[in-house]
Amino acid sequence: MSIKAFIDTNIFVYAQVINENQKHVIARDLLKSKLFNNNVYISTQVLGEFYSAMFKYKRSHAETSKMINELIIGANVAAVMISTVQLGLKIAGKYGHSYWDSLLLAAAIENDCELFYSEDMQHNQVIEGSLTIKNPFM
Repeated sequence: MSIKAFIDTNIFVYAQVINENQKHVIARDLLKSKLFNNNVYISTQVLGEFYSAMFKYKRSHAETSKMINELIIGANVAAVMISTVQLGLKIAGKYGHSYWDSLLLAAAIENDCELFYSEDMQHNQVIEGSLTIKNPFM
């Protein structure tokens, strides 16, 4: 059985912002290996954050919409529900992560993910005994 993985917005952004940066290559390769295998999770929050980030990189609405639709097709998209917010608040208080990061962690836990790929949090930290944060750029 494959491991369920949640992928943070920053990984998708690095994969789309093409430059000579090693992070682009690592993000692209990670997504190629993980996406479209039915074990990748994101949340509706990731879709919104991705849209905002692409706007900052001067991507058009049409181009960004196409990318978001590809994410919707290629990953399991979890809706942020009241239970997600409540668990996110608990995680923020317990682990000291920002509210927004905690909301992503909560969505991952609610969907039984074992791995959480992000560069923004502590590598190898275990959240609630079941979710391990992995920084793919380390």
